[in-house]
Amino acid sequence: MRDPYEVLGVSKGASQEDIKKAYRKLAKKLHPDSNKKDPKAATKFAELNGAYEIVGDDDKRKKFDRGEIDAEGKPRFQGFEGFSGGRPGGGPFGGREGNFESFTWGPEGVRRSGSRRGGAGGADFEDILSQMFGMRGGRGGPGASFEAEDIGSALRGQDVTATATISLNEAAHGGTRRIELPIGKEVEFKIPPGIQDGKQIRLRGQGMPSPGGGPSGDVLITVSITPHPLFKVDGHNLRLDLPITLYEAVLGAKVRVPTLDGAVELSIPANTSSGRVFRLKGKGLPGKPAAGDLYVTTKIVLPDGKDSELEELMKKWRDQNPHDPRSGLG
Repeated sequence: MRDPYEVLGVSKGASQEDIKKAYRKLAKKLHPDSNKKDPKAATKFAELNGAYEIVGDDDKRKKFDRGEIDAEGKPRFQGFEGFSGGRPGGGPFGGREGNFESFTWGPEGVRRSGSRRGGAGGADFEDILSQMFGMRGGRGGPGASFEAEDIGSALRGQDVTATATISLNEAAHGGTRRIELPIGKEVEFKIPPGIQDGKQIRLRGQGMPSPGGGPSGDVLITVSITPHPLFKVDGHNLRLDLPITLYEAVLGAKVRVPTLDGAVELSIPANTSSGRVFRLKGKGLPGKPAAGDLYVTTKIVLPDGKDSELEELMKKWRDQNPHDPRSGLG
């Protein structure tokens, strides 16, 4: 894999915000959905995600900059050839020359060549590996041979990120969807009822396989909810503008109001002003400890076209009932 800074097109001194902006810009440009005729689109997008996985994470970025991990997030392990020099007796830990084995890193993990005998006062190499990798040799104790350890199998595979666009009804009631990942693999995932825009769904073990046969990475699906033609989402609450006629506002009426679970009847009191808000409890999105509410705002809508009778009525009402609703504005 190429240098992650090169993939993202940023310098090594770039801020985390600049890195995030570069990733978002390239993700939009390279997404397979936008490049369906490019057979390499999934590969390019996967490379971009891999680069952001390294430098987009502050801890991993520092490790990469220090040379502790490579561009794929794998530990850089150069081996310990002979351990010559350092202390009297030839070995860096007070042992004799040749007392230590050579350990090399490869696709199958760490492998041993040669043999070792514990020296008086010498450090146990198994303890070193235990400190470095959280592992121990097959048979501990002075004078024991170090068994080959597949340290590569302890490495976890890389996570894969994706975005799924769902409807508001799916967000409210849940469901099941299939999505094609940037790596070309299709997965099925469940949409939990009440999920909010921008939340992530994690599919454990369905990401990239481990290079050493260890556990696979996860799939992280960010949910994007398509705007609804009627409802606006406000957390777990929903908001709706409800058109009413002038005579319904003046005289009062019972009107039908749409909800995600079907229409309900709402009583509009007489003399209701435009902009008055009514709350329909529990008619929002599912949530804990309770579902959200639906807030309905009345909007008085006059009929299209010229209505001479309405105009005459309003003139008469204006002359007989003067009223200034803006008197408090100064």
